[in-house]
Amino acid sequence: MGLIILISLSLGRYQVSIINVFRILINEIVPLQETWSSEMASVVLNIRVPRILLAVLVGSCLSVAGVSYQGVFQNPMASPDLLGATSGAAFGAALAILLGGSSMMISMSAFIFSLLTVLIVYFIGKKASGNSVMNLILSGIMIGSLFTAGTSLIKLVADPTNQLPSITYWLMGSLSGAKNKEVVFVALPMLLGLTPLILMRYKINILTLGDDVSKSLGINPDHMRLIVIVASTMITAASVSISGMIGWVGLVIPHLTRKIIGNNYQYLIPGNLIIGGGFMLIVDNISRNLLSVEIPIGILTAFIGAPFFAYLILRKEGAIHD
Repeated sequence: MGLIILISLSLGRYQVSIINVFRILINEIVPLQETWSSEMASVVLNIRVPRILLAVLVGSCLSVAGVSYQGVFQNPMASPDLLGATSGAAFGAALAILLGGSSMMISMSAFIFSLLTVLIVYFIGKKASGNSVMNLILSGIMIGSLFTAGTSLIKLVADPTNQLPSITYWLMGSLSGAKNKEVVFVALPMLLGLTPLILMRYKINILTLGDDVSKSLGINPDHMRLIVIVASTMITAASVSISGMIGWVGLVIPHLTRKIIGNNYQYLIPGNLIIGGGFMLIVDNISRNLLSVEIPIGILTAFIGAPFFAYLILRKEGAIHD
């Protein structure tokens, strides 16, 4: 991962050698004789470092959220948008853009509406009679559809020369323009969400065995499911609020990690942290270097993720059921 980060810091339209990248970073801790220009230092420290950190954080969080949802819902098709978190974030961002909010206000609105959406879904799912897991999934589909319709309505009334292009570009997903303050803004909720998932990952193993087995081993499945949902929603909301709509990462990477590591959540969650972060970093490098115009990262993850998932489905071993 460290080598990928160094290479990523050197890539771009303004070329900086890996040696100079390394020296610029070390110079922030221990002063060195400068073999680089001030422009190189500015590009590396103020533009590339926050963007690369953001790519790693977003990729790691979406992957961990996806694999956690797949465990608690015992559904290999579960992904971070299962309970409508991304639909709520899209509505919140579109609303903030319509109202003329700043980039920070757009991120905050997306974050708040993402959490609000899942809160509504959870409330409806718990109040409905019958299977609680199925109720949550159905409520997520229903509420997610409502917020998607709301986003479409906002696009309909938005100014077509200014606001509509901004909403459309946000919905495609991008890490361009990442700043240090934005990394700090999402780092705290990401840390708050990742911590319980990492510390209690062995309990997710038990939860995948079913509610009856969980109760027999002294674990309250409803409470555990609530903790995982809250934590996964927190990191999903933080990720989507800053990066826009980036699909497939939380669905494909968990299955890829399972093929490499296995189904034990003790190793599966740390594995998704690393592989998800590395995958997003590589995709972001392609996004900003492949063409003269930056490709929205959500488009690339779909182009890469959909064919790869088709490959997993078509494997004779039945990979998605592993």
